[in-house]
Amino acid sequence: MERIEKRIAKGLLDIQAVKLNPENPFTWASGWHSPIYCDNRKGLSYPELRAQISDAMVEKIKEHYADCDVIAGVATGAIAYGVLVAEKLGKPFVYVRPKPKDHGMGNQVEGVLKEGDKVVVIEDLISTGMSSLGAVSALTKAGAHVLGMIAIFSYNFPQSRRAFENANIELYTLSDYDTLIDVALETNYINEKDIELLRTWRYSPETWGK
Repeated sequence: MERIEKRIAKGLLDIQAVKLNPENPFTWASGWHSPIYCDNRKGLSYPELRAQISDAMVEKIKEHYADCDVIAGVATGAIAYGVLVAEKLGKPFVYVRPKPKDHGMGNQVEGVLKEGDKVVVIEDLISTGMSSLGAVSALTKAGAHVLGMIAIFSYNFPQSRRAFENANIELYTLSDYDTLIDVALETNYINEKDIELLRTWRYSPETWGK
């Protein structure tokens, strides 16, 4: 059986949820230049991949967090995946906004969350990790005990690994940048000449291309 990391990477490449373009880099909202762009929300439009992703997350939760009470999705990209996972597990679901609403109740966590609830956070993409860990902080402030996080894909930046270690938050990802590059090479999506450039970017994304 092929490893789940490779199956997910292949699925994302097949539907062009991940695009690699070393010759004409993308510009992220942060201003970083990048040879890769990832939009896991596209997976929601493909039932087979959507089921593969949510099933893999369910298995991770059963293996590592069998005693969780609530599933939380990080807005907006992980809300739908979080609902799919919660439904398959028969668990309550909440989602976390990037910041509290500026009207109404001013909620940042939407849904029913009780003091001491054990929560697993679902995320679609880990880049620097700051927004993901911001969601963890919001859940903790709301009274939850965050067991860990499961994400579809991570760029596996050194700074994101340090951030999760410093926050003492366990992170599992279904696939990652290194696996994606390997699969892209195997399937002729990229050439050998692209490999060094793609791997160099991962270690200094904030200055690459400038």
